[in-house]
Amino acid sequence: MRLLVGILIFAVSCILLGCPGTNDPSSVEISPVNMQADSLMGMLNVDAVDAFAVLGTDDAKARANERPKMNVTFDYSFSLGRHEVTCGEFNALMTPSFGAALPCENGDLPAVDVTYYDAVLFANARSKAENFDTAYTYIRAVFDAQNHCTNLDGFAFHPEAKAYRLPTEAEWVLVAGQTWNVGNGWTAENSDYKLHPVCNLAPDGEFCDMAGNAMEWVNDWLGNFGDTSVANFVGAPDGGSLGQRIVKGGSFRNEASSITLYGRGDIYTVTSSTRADYVGFRIAFGAIPSATWMGKDGKVSGSRIVPIASSSVMHSVAGAYRAKLAFRNDLTGNLAYIDYSNAVLSVVEITDTINVYHPEISPNGMRVAFCTGLEGTPGKSSLYVRDLNADGTNLVRLDVESAAIPRWRVLENGDTVIVYVSSADNNKDSAIFNTTSTWQVPFANGTFGVPQKLFDGAYHGGISDDNTLAVTGARLLRARIADANALTTGSAIDVVWYNGEQACNAALAKDGSKRTLFLDFGGKTGREFVGADYGTHERLLIVDSTGTLIQSVAAPAGYSFDHTEWAGATLVVATLTNMNGAHQKVVLINLVESGIVELVEGEELWHPSLWTLQNAQTVGLDLAPDSAGFYYNEKGGEGAIILRYKMELLWKYRDTANLVVLGSSRPLGGVNPLLLSNEFFGLNLANVPNMVFVSDYLATHYIFPHVKNLKYLVVSLDIDLWFHEERSEYNFFFQEYREYPGYIYDENHDFWINGIPEKMVEMTENSMGLDHYALWFRDTRGFNIQDCASWEEKPAIEYDSTWKSTQPSTYYASFNHLKNILMMAENNGVYVIGIVFPQSPAYRNTGAFGRYGLRRSEVPALLQELQDLTKEYPHFVFMDENKMGEHDYPDEFAQNRDHLCASGAVQLTARLDSVLKTLK
Repeated sequence: MRLLVGILIFAVSCILLGCPGTNDPSSVEISPVNMQADSLMGMLNVDAVDAFAVLGTDDAKARANERPKMNVTFDYSFSLGRHEVTCGEFNALMTPSFGAALPCENGDLPAVDVTYYDAVLFANARSKAENFDTAYTYIRAVFDAQNHCTNLDGFAFHPEAKAYRLPTEAEWVLVAGQTWNVGNGWTAENSDYKLHPVCNLAPDGEFCDMAGNAMEWVNDWLGNFGDTSVANFVGAPDGGSLGQRIVKGGSFRNEASSITLYGRGDIYTVTSSTRADYVGFRIAFGAIPSATWMGKDGKVSGSRIVPIASSSVMHSVAGAYRAKLAFRNDLTGNLAYIDYSNAVLSVVEITDTINVYHPEISPNGMRVAFCTGLEGTPGKSSLYVRDLNADGTNLVRLDVESAAIPRWRVLENGDTVIVYVSSADNNKDSAIFNTTSTWQVPFANGTFGVPQKLFDGAYHGGISDDNTLAVTGARLLRARIADANALTTGSAIDVVWYNGEQACNAALAKDGSKRTLFLDFGGKTGREFVGADYGTHERLLIVDSTGTLIQSVAAPAGYSFDHTEWAGATLVVATLTNMNGAHQKVVLINLVESGIVELVEGEELWHPSLWTLQNAQTVGLDLAPDSAGFYYNEKGGEGAIILRYKMELLWKYRDTANLVVLGSSRPLGGVNPLLLSNEFFGLNLANVPNMVFVSDYLATHYIFPHVKNLKYLVVSLDIDLWFHEERSEYNFFFQEYREYPGYIYDENHDFWINGIPEKMVEMTENSMGLDHYALWFRDTRGFNIQDCASWEEKPAIEYDSTWKSTQPSTYYASFNHLKNILMMAENNGVYVIGIVFPQSPAYRNTGAFGRYGLRRSEVPALLQELQDLTKEYPHFVFMDENKMGEHDYPDEFAQNRDHLCASGAVQLTARLDSVLKTLK
């Protein structure tokens, strides 16, 4: 069992429960499926034509992504499983196909501990078994050691397919709202904290267990709602920077008061690879006509742009994880981009009123230049540069009459310039062409310098490094050939290559080879070189510095190329157009193997520009560039990505830090190292999932050996969490660390006991990650800033409080790992400050110590046992900031039932600072 846990976030307060139709969805007719009854066994038909459901809530206490209310209308019918897919059903279908088998105490229990991708593969398998199309496509499936699917490269959902699939959130809410009654479900009040066979509490012929028993995956990416009405809603176009998914309905471990119809998540961040022993799924069947998505900007669209190649695929083809693809969304005219350094790929569209053509990413990958004029068309054009981020910040415009088709250049002296042309018009008429010109303008510190005219003629295909060759292609393939010293003197010749036949999309290579790629119209010269007939743009052609054809690559069957650009010495990025002329895909072409890799698909994608940062930092080093410093990949959930950035901080500050924080999500958001006195340089290396097992591993192999000035170690004492076995999902270094090559590489090199390689920091910084978390942790030295809410008046108890009596060995396994940390600290003269973090004072009104139980009557003796360790280990300091709930951390210091917010961290860090000053 594995649970990829993340940052604990504010739990939703309950609204009135036990009332059918809390969100007042319209009544729909639900009946057993009578068409193809054998194949749709266990399904009920939902006649949803003209029905509506209400997603979200206007409750101010709800999460931001659950507000506001949004109406969803339907003009189609679908079928939905009466109950959650059972363990027996899952194994019967999946074991023969994938070898996947869930442990089943009872075949009628819901199938749980499955990832979103596991559920998707089940739906596809059932579609194939019953001769239907599949609703999900992908290129490659990635499985973990337990045979759970953790990633599907090239994953795409096709709502138009008549197939089995997961229900959309709107479909789920529509059905659940008909008979919503949490009091009639398996919850913490009546479940004995365990799953129950499906449909034990529902009348025959009704949907069952939509509230309680197992929480359920639905189909949608997690996005925002809008105060509007949406037809046939299928969620967000992608999962944003975190790749978050939606789960519905609560489970056997949740109190009824915490389960709402509008709830969309768990207490942890949920991604496609998350799995937990209380999350399952049910399946739906049927096509969704005219499906609509809602983007982050609140705009509803009937189309979307889908990344196909993963970060790993990009790395295998382009040799870098640090890669960005920018392009024009021709449906909106906006600039869009994908950052492949993020393991979770998301298409970011910069929305404003500027019409973007011919974007090109800067040499450092931080900015993008673009123009408002289109190659081959007359008219004025403006040239802009902006930061390549979600907001497109620092937008600047070149103050000239007309500037088109920008291309970045780095001069021999290191200056960065942009080459542009005065006109994007076609070059067929020589007299008109000679009235145009090519210019160069410096760009530094976010501003343009003074433009300099280079020569007559609009050579927008590029200029060679030695200034001897410039090319253009817009009707004709023209070249300007000059002496290296004659860039601005005019002593050059203008020639027309390719026998004067029509050509376009010319681009000069930037590797010094002076090759020019272009497209043609199936002309005689190209046909003779290829040795076969072909149609317009069906061949990518390349000439050498003399205009002689040297290579050709064919477009895939049924497609033609457009908008070709160099992406490296042997790589070309281009769009593919279908037989109707729609630019549906952006692809990467390998000129060595003539291989074509699909990067992204949509309806109209134009003018791609691909930037990559090669692994130059590994040259000359005896290191594996795909292993050293790589602590994360697409398989990873939030636990892995958090620890990836903590490892970066460790290597970066190993010679500076004298204080390290280890532990769970409680110190993650409860100890701010930036607030400590100047004499304490702290790193917050707390991570989730975490038990003392993980802290012990980090301390043994990384902290004590490498933090040379270590004097203080802060460890969280989360005794209510010590019910997990050592080989549990909370022990990252047992459960999943072998999925990430960096840890194995460290292990195979004795954890660099004789010193880390020179480039380890740089390699870790440039390895795969997520910018969202980089922004969280890099500037705060690992502290996670959390918004403030409250302790919650009725905090949930999420585990059987009697666990200490039934499984004391798990508690003392954690206790012994703590003792091992204390022993190492004594041997190294390091103080260990163990902190019991505050939880909701309202737990005093329960029989539990805190969120995960422990009988309150048992806890004083356990706390005393911890405090007694100070006698055995003189460098151990015990801080009880909870005091059995009698603490002085008010509501405004809390993030939720057992976590401090940023304000609470100020108080706790100040008290820690005071304690540290007494330790000499």
